[in-house]
Amino acid sequence: MADEPVPALIHQSEESYGVSFKRDLFEQYKLYVSSAERTSDRRAAANNYLLTVNASLVTLYGLVAADRGNGYWMILVPAAGIIVSVAWFFIVASYRNLNSVKFAVIHELEKHMPAAIYQYEWYKAGNGRMKTYRPLSHIEGWIPIVFAALHAAIGITSLVSRCHGCTR
Repeated sequence: MADEPVPALIHQSEESYGVSFKRDLFEQYKLYVSSAERTSDRRAAANNYLLTVNASLVTLYGLVAADRGNGYWMILVPAAGIIVSVAWFFIVASYRNLNSVKFAVIHELEKHMPAAIYQYEWYKAGNGRMKTYRPLSHIEGWIPIVFAALHAAIGITSLVSRCHGCTR
């Protein structure tokens, strides 16, 4: 991929394209911005779903533990939670990377527009490095880590209590 030539974002000049160049470019820009928003919507939906799955697994563990369960469920439920949390972490990272690429393309397109609104907004937000603004994708990346740690703690506690029960 490093040896491949960088494709041009704009393939034709305004003169060779014709009179609808600016209108068509603006329509493509609007469609592309809309696709970035849909990506964010899909990310939010995935986060809601995986949060529900994780909360359900914690609840299931609580129900099994309350029923004095000491079978394999006491280990399988936290193990499933860790797997879901790891997958969630990679999904968040994937969406973050995809949105980064989409906004880089939007910034490039804005070079051909009268105003570069998204690029200016990002500049005003300190490119995500200001104390007053942290990109949501950086914050949401911690949630699956917290759940993975919770599931690991639950699983370790179950193992320890199970092994402790074996020595009695």
